[in-house]
Amino acid sequence: MSLTHAIRLSRRTLPPFATVGIFWGAFAAYTPQLKAGIGADDGTWGLVLLGAAIGSISAMWLAPRADARFGRAAMALGCLLLGVMFQAPMWAGGVLTFAAAMVLAGGAAGLLDVVMNARLSAIEARTGASLMNLNHATFSLAYGTSALLAGLLRDGGTAPAITFTGLGLLAVVFGAIALQRELPPPVKGEAPPPRVALPPVALWGGLIILLAFLAEQATEAWSALHIERTLGGGAAEGAIGPAMLGFTMCAGRLAGQFATAHVSEARLTTLAALVTAAGALLAALAPTPLVAYAGFGILGLGVSVIAPMVFALAGRLSPPDLRPAVISRAAVIGYTGFFIGPPLLGAISEAAGLRMAFVAVGLLVALAPLLLIPLRASAAKSEDNQTEAPAEAR
Repeated sequence: MSLTHAIRLSRRTLPPFATVGIFWGAFAAYTPQLKAGIGADDGTWGLVLLGAAIGSISAMWLAPRADARFGRAAMALGCLLLGVMFQAPMWAGGVLTFAAAMVLAGGAAGLLDVVMNARLSAIEARTGASLMNLNHATFSLAYGTSALLAGLLRDGGTAPAITFTGLGLLAVVFGAIALQRELPPPVKGEAPPPRVALPPVALWGGLIILLAFLAEQATEAWSALHIERTLGGGAAEGAIGPAMLGFTMCAGRLAGQFATAHVSEARLTTLAALVTAAGALLAALAPTPLVAYAGFGILGLGVSVIAPMVFALAGRLSPPDLRPAVISRAAVIGYTGFFIGPPLLGAISEAAGLRMAFVAVGLLVALAPLLLIPLRASAAKSEDNQTEAPAEAR
């Protein structure tokens, strides 16, 4: 399938993915200023970022119901909600108010994240096309571009509130593009109750995504601080850290869009996890910002394809009526990486410095291939069941 055809099929989901990317990219670039503005040390900042994780995870449990309730308008409303809620942290003056504001921003991001991935999975099921990598690459491109531009604005003295007001207006435009009738309709009815058994891929896939998101979150939240504080870089130099992550993740996901035709998801995920670990270790040991950029770039290339591959596998192995719930469950488990990551890395940084924090990231993400063993077993069992069902019917 050509890239042009993939873009055409994804033309309504690409703007929501870009919306999430521009806000988190700008937030990463402004992290040193926002952290200093509320007077937080590394440990406190890690706890403050729990607000975003708590909001995201809470909203993800409700996302399938929101998708069914608002139907074709769900993604557009998600873009609008994200644009509004991300204004709150920019006006927070203390640790507690900032943490509360991040609950709102994280909740809006988590809601939109599940809705857009579930809708994209439905498009894949309807068309038979592989689109996850392309759409997640759009997030990464938007993230990297936003981080770079926000870093330049910050270096020029532009206040965070002004930058995020502009992003809020852009979110409205992206939401309007997503509000179209060409999208496949959502599954009718409410999300299944918790007692409905979901495919095992929701658990094992979610755990792999957890490790990937932990590595991604570490770079988003701490790379600018690592470059500016550990390696002595300036504001613009610090912003290149998260920007490098975004651009290399974009490149990796575009490559993954074509690699899936030749390499299995499991093999690609194994390689990606090892590359991610190597990048984290290089960034941790970097003597200069330039070497750190290389480490973050390698990390971005590796981590870029892990979540899209697992989301695609989860959607493919799920019955249509359970697909939103499976995506939601895997996302909730995966986003626990954002829940665990901030206090863990903050505590490690507070005790031993940011270098050791990134060493820990590398060691943790290297565990992902071990989780592929039960994931592949559940996938094989599901495929066997699908093969045996027609024979039994005959």
